[in-house]
Amino acid sequence: MTISVASQKGGVGKTTTSIALAAGLGRQGKHVLLIDIDSQANSSKVLLENYPKISKDDTIYTTVLERNPLPVHPTRIPGVDLVPSHILLSNTDIELTTAKDHREARLKTQLDQMAGNYDHVIIDCPPTLSWLTINAFTASDKVLVVVSPGYFELDSINQINKTLHEVKEYFNPSLELLGYLFTMSDSTINSRTSLQILRQSYTSQVLNTIIPRNTDIRDAHFNKTDIFDYNPNALSAKAYQTLLEEISL
Repeated sequence: MTISVASQKGGVGKTTTSIALAAGLGRQGKHVLLIDIDSQANSSKVLLENYPKISKDDTIYTTVLERNPLPVHPTRIPGVDLVPSHILLSNTDIELTTAKDHREARLKTQLDQMAGNYDHVIIDCPPTLSWLTINAFTASDKVLVVVSPGYFELDSINQINKTLHEVKEYFNPSLELLGYLFTMSDSTINSRTSLQILRQSYTSQVLNTIIPRNTDIRDAHFNKTDIFDYNPNALSAKAYQTLLEEISL
């Protein structure tokens, strides 16, 4: 199964969720490919120790812009490989907007060539609704939408849903919403109210698992590792384990 982890806004736990899903599955004995298609390259920076030395030709840039095979790198996480991102991806929308040859399917075309190599593929999407996001959705079976507390975060769901439905209509008829994952939850009124509104608005589409705000996640990333390796007893680690069980991967 290929899952896009998406959000229209940065800083909501999208990359954290992508890494945690990949790491959790890898530690269950699954063979997982994590694709970082976000130009901020945060997944790449956490999981690849030599990332600063990697050229754009060894990143997803070469696939999306030059239609070359996916450049796969091993990580220190058992069972997890990574296709890293590059800052120059931030310019791809300009180039893809003028492209005329299946600009929405460049990732899917190369990913299809690797069919059977992995049990699961996780795609860390950019925090914008761009041609990169459309490429990710076109290549995916399901989309997991990450939502954190706040008015604007909830409002952005409408835009993601619109993009998801458009990709489903024009490029990928089998695409499905996996659900909305509420992250960075705490005991504040803002957090409780946001979750209440989310559940009232989308009901059955909101996942039961709630990811708490937890400094262990930040510390894990500072230490270039995933939350299960850094502190498997952390509240966030237990929450992500519960998420894996809920979505039955």
